[in-house]
Amino acid sequence: MKLTGSCYCHALTYEVNLDSADDARMSLCHRKNCKKAFGTNYGLTAKIPVSSFKYTSSSKKPKEHATDNGSGAVVTRESCDTCGSFILEYGAAAKEHFRYVTYGSPRRPPNSSRQKAEFFCKQRSTWMPEIPDVFHKQEVKQ
Repeated sequence: MKLTGSCYCHALTYEVNLDSADDARMSLCHRKNCKKAFGTNYGLTAKIPVSSFKYTSSSKKPKEHATDNGSGAVVTRESCDTCGSFILEYGAAAKEHFRYVTYGSPRRPPNSSRQKAEFFCKQRSTWMPEIPDVFHKQEVKQ
């Protein structure tokens, strides 16, 4: 299964090659850092093997920004330096193995991928209900 995607202005493009949509582990994050980065009350990403992701822009390279994710660990986000939208993120522990691709950046997000986890549930907005039948983690260092 091949997915293609881009930043908002389409200057930074990528492709993902997976055996099936189930290989993209969808997760929702309630940490304050994700809320700020996504501009909403949670971040929604698909965890994929790093080997399945590649940038296809010939002249455009992503801008990297590393910061504390709110739990003491460093998270790196890769974004377009023209429009500012970010494509993916990863922590130091996942850098060699996985990428967390923002759900809105593929041209056609896979409909068959269902939510598999909720993280930093302790910081979930009080008005937002818990997602049933998924893995819940109150804090990452849990």
